Amino acid sequence: MFTRIIITAAFIAILYCLGSGLFYLSRRGEGVSLAKALTWRIVLAFVLFGFLFLAYHMGWVQPHGVLQTATS
Repeated sequence: MFTRIIITAAFIAILYCLGSGLFYLSRRGEGVSLAKALTWRIVLAFVLFGFLFLAYHMGWVQPHGVLQTATS
């Protein structure tokens, strides 16, 4: 449950950074703010991937396939 909250919060933060980057892109002359927003998005994405690898290694999340079938 705790991992789902962290993953969801990270996705929301990434989407917020993308939205603010789009906002700064639409306004002329705010290149520094655009670069900061997109840099935060990249950092958050790397942190999210790192957390997912750590969660898998610790056994907090288990991979599953969409077409996974039960074998008897």
